[in-house]
Amino acid sequence: MPDDIPTPVPARPEASRPARAAAPLGQRRIDSATLLGPGGELFIDHQQQVYRLRVTSQGKLILTK
Repeated sequence: MPDDIPTPVPARPEASRPARAAAPLGQRRIDSATLLGPGGELFIDHQQQVYRLRVTSQGKLILTK
């Protein structure tokens, strides 16, 4: 390969992801893996109802009653 041809530099994976927005002042922010734990789900008691927050097989969050 001649010296005058630049070698392509692979893109860093984080460069293709959108930047994470900072939490609004006074608001809490927690990583979903920390919140959901190794099982990928969390049960929430809210106004005498139980909700289930879980990660889908496609990596999205779903909240069900």
